[in-house]
Amino acid sequence: MRRTLPSRALLAAGAGLATAAALALTGSATAHPTAATAAAGSTTVTPAGHYFKAALSGKATFKAGSVTVTCSASVSEPTSPTGTDTKNQVPPAPGNSNADGPVGGPLSAPTYGNCTVSIPGVTATITTTGDWGVSVQNGSPVAANLTIPTGGFVLKTSGLASCTVTAAPTAEATVTGQWTNGAPSKLAVNGASVPVKVVGGFGCPTTATSSTFTVAYDVTDATDPASQITVTG
Repeated sequence: MRRTLPSRALLAAGAGLATAAALALTGSATAHPTAATAAAGSTTVTPAGHYFKAALSGKATFKAGSVTVTCSASVSEPTSPTGTDTKNQVPPAPGNSNADGPVGGPLSAPTYGNCTVSIPGVTATITTTGDWGVSVQNGSPVAANLTIPTGGFVLKTSGLASCTVTAAPTAEATVTGQWTNGAPSKLAVNGASVPVKVVGGFGCPTTATSSTFTVAYDVTDATDPASQITVTG
């Protein structure tokens, strides 16, 4: 997470989706998260400098048209508990605090697995690439933005319907969710809309231009498992 929050970056999350189409919390070292949607105010994320892991809680669902994809595995994590870059890292002090708004930073692109499709005889795989990011803004509730880089989420189906669904096909997309402090803390996105491009033949929702997804991640401290990643004012 970085203190400055330009337009690139991330959640997550993932998101993409479609026909069968998906997301989380955190992106790459060059990602520049978009400010979380909330009234400007002071935000502090602790523990400063610690790395975090975001693991799927429950299932992630993605829907385009009448097609729904459900995944039971998703994770975004640092290269190691101590990290080798700034992905999935709470910014070291003083960068973990912003008196005027959100705090954000780069995120490891979340992976998705164990995905099923609502159409019999169809299987799905999801590939994520590029610079993802996340930002949080203290408030009631705490807002969290997950940014998907251009073309950073691609869902492909095979079997009775061969489709390719690309999220954020022409420009990065930002998805807004909520952050809840706890043990573990949680990042949740409920029915968010993401622009998509669908290519394929029979059975593919090629007229769909957006997909919705719902997902929740448990966010844990990878540096010190006894600590919690917390957002305050």
